[in-house]
Amino acid sequence: MRTGRIKDWISESIATKQRLLESCVGEVEALCDAALKSIRAGGKLMLCGNGGSSCDAAHAAGELVGWFEDKERDGIAAIALGHEVPALTAIGNDASFEQVFARQVRAIGRAEDLLIGISTSGGSKNVVAAVAAAKELGCATAALVSQRGGPIAEASDVAVRVPSNETARIQESHLLVIHLLCATIEMEL
Repeated sequence: MRTGRIKDWISESIATKQRLLESCVGEVEALCDAALKSIRAGGKLMLCGNGGSSCDAAHAAGELVGWFEDKERDGIAAIALGHEVPALTAIGNDASFEQVFARQVRAIGRAEDLLIGISTSGGSKNVVAAVAAAKELGCATAALVSQRGGPIAEASDVAVRVPSNETARIQESHLLVIHLLCATIEMEL
C-alpha cells in the first residue's frame, strides 16, 4: 500500500509539472524578465512568504547571493524578508503579524527592486500587505501562487499560477520555478 501511494505522489508531482510546462512558461519568462530588469537597474530581489513559502524565499535568496551553478559569478542582491528574527518578532508584537513584511519593504525597498511574494493560498495577508507596500514605493511585484491566484496574484505585475490546488504540489513547483529563475539570471547576466 505504501509503495502505491508513493508512486501516486510522484505521479501527481510529475503531472503538475507537466501542466506547468504546458501553461505557465510565459509567466515564468515574465518573472525572469522582471528580475533581470531589476538587477540590471541596480535593484535587489526581495522575497517573502510564510511557512514552506518562507523557506522557498530563503532558498532563492541563498542561491542568488551565493550561487546556483556558476561559482565564478558575483553575488546578486537578494533578501528573504522575515528571516531576521528580532525584526520579525518586534514588528509582529508591536504592530501586527500582517505588517511583518510590509514594514521591511518600506525600510529597505527602492523603486528599482522586485518583490516576489510566495503563497500557496494566494491570500496571505502579510504578503498582500508587502505587495501593497512595494507598489507604494514604485517597486515591481511578482507572485508565485496556485491556480486560484488570489489577491496576491491580482495585485502583482507578474504572477506564476501553478496549475494545482494541492499545497505539496504547488510548493514543489514553486521550487522548480525558483530554480528556473536562478538559472536564467546566471545565464543572462
